[in-house]
Amino acid sequence: MSFWLKKFVSFWLMPLPFCLTLLVIGLLVLWLTRRAKLGRGLVIGGTALLLAFSNKFLSVQLVRPIEARYPAIPELVAGAPLPAELAACRYVVVLGGGNGNTPGLSASNLLSTSALPRIVEAVRLLRVLPDAKLIVSGPGDARHDTHAVVLAKAAAALGIDRSRTIYIDQARDTEDEANAVKRLVGDAPVALVTSAWHMPRSMALFRHAGLSPLPCPTNYSAHTHDRIEWQDFLWDIGSLERSTWAVRERLGYLWIWLRGRG
Repeated sequence: MSFWLKKFVSFWLMPLPFCLTLLVIGLLVLWLTRRAKLGRGLVIGGTALLLAFSNKFLSVQLVRPIEARYPAIPELVAGAPLPAELAACRYVVVLGGGNGNTPGLSASNLLSTSALPRIVEAVRLLRVLPDAKLIVSGPGDARHDTHAVVLAKAAAALGIDRSRTIYIDQARDTEDEANAVKRLVGDAPVALVTSAWHMPRSMALFRHAGLSPLPCPTNYSAHTHDRIEWQDFLWDIGSLERSTWAVRERLGYLWIWLRGRG
């Protein structure tokens, strides 16, 4: 029950639903009441917030501090020694990122824009860790493969033997995933792969579960050395999505902090 309540509340706090709610309430107040000042304030506030969240420059500023929290695993040069922390990892854990279901499409084409770079990064690490196991996570329904299975199929297509794969197909969120991984690996060192904007909350939950994961962020949405051009101050749907990630992760971290898990 608490899982679905959390999902319901968080949905309405995301940028697009929140801004649209302000706009709708403001228009209703203007139409149905005499409180014109309040109605105009809600409409103006909702519009201003929607413009801010949809602006590329502002959305990058929102997400960049989250993505910068943990450094990425650098380019691994053939023949060069691995970073000691990475070399010690016995498992590479890929957190679920969602997929679609279309008959005839390969697994990599079913993965979401978050899940695909996660499994690609995991494969990159597994190729230099020949003894490590791959742990994939994500539930499904009775009609389709679980997300964990789709991730495993994509990894296999990229050259990872299916015998190296361990499945977690009942975890519904990151906290469930952390607890499931702890039950599987005990105190063994793990490399944790997820989107850079999701990494701080994931690390907090994995540490609370009793693990000491090596953060391996991927799927960056804000790059530090891109040249700034005039288009970066305009608006687009991708920027609204970027802002949504930033807001979701901050609210999620606040929630786990309030529960003593941060």
